[in-house]
Amino acid sequence: MPLIQTIKPEDATGELAELYGNITAMRGRVSNSAQLFSASPELIKQQMSFIEYYMLKQKSLSMPLLASIRMLISDKNSCSYCVDMNASILINMLGWTPKEVEAMPADPQNAKLDEKEKAMLLFVLKAVRTPHDVNAHDVQKLRDLGYSDGEILDATNHGARMSAIDIIFDAFKIEKDF
Repeated sequence: MPLIQTIKPEDATGELAELYGNITAMRGRVSNSAQLFSASPELIKQQMSFIEYYMLKQKSLSMPLLASIRMLISDKNSCSYCVDMNASILINMLGWTPKEVEAMPADPQNAKLDEKEKAMLLFVLKAVRTPHDVNAHDVQKLRDLGYSDGEILDATNHGARMSAIDIIFDAFKIEKDF
């Protein structure tokens, strides 16, 4: 049971019930991760907007790249909920083998991504884990591979935001539901 009070979908009313309806329409159910934000419906709206941006509007960063970013950031942060959720996406939705997913944390170079996406993955990991070590050469390397500054920022934001989500989920003891 999480440390903060959450509202189950069947108990939601008003704006929260409407938001849960939107989540159910988008994802098929209201996960524990969404329910954790029920104490602050504004945060649910922000999280839904974040997810919608990367799913529907940010077309140049692939689903495998984004799931790999989330999984490896969460692995470093020891957020088992998010590691398992993203590993499940990679295996069940994207067709990766369990061995391919398990190999990534030990060496992200093993990610089942093309060289361009691996470069972005490694950059985001560096930016989130050791931001002071990022330099102009790192950014230029991505530009040389064809990434725009907006795409570089979007990918880095995705990783940084994942780190924040890991903190929230671990601090309030989210329960697995998948």
